Amino acid sequence: MKRVLLDQGLPRSTATVLPQAGWDAIHVAEIAMSRADDASILLRARTESRVCVTLDADFHSLLATSGEQAPSVIRIRREGLDASAHAHLLQIIWPQIENAVTSGAMVTVTDRSVRVRRLPVVRL
Repeated sequence: MKRVLLDQGLPRSTATVLPQAGWDAIHVAEIAMSRADDASILLRARTESRVCVTLDADFHSLLATSGEQAPSVIRIRREGLDASAHAHLLQIIWPQIENAVTSGAMVTVTDRSVRVRRLPVVRL
């Protein structure tokens, strides 16, 4: 089962489109976390074994400096997508990132690429 927690920047209706494709998706607005800080959202995703999906770069920064292995975060860096397009994009990229997000990763999705960085981030 694909379990995701959708951050505030994504359309709330994305959480109704994804379950139609068999995903367990929750938007932060559904669980009274619309105004929660990023660290609280990451903690909720980790506690519920969900992948956090966001448009916000701060999630990757928090993970990179925390030394944590979870939760995985998918950052979408594509402009102008509606709920259906976000859901479709996640469904398309999931097969290539599934192993990484299952074991802990930061994923960045742009118009041109899908980049994966395994967690924890180790500094040399």
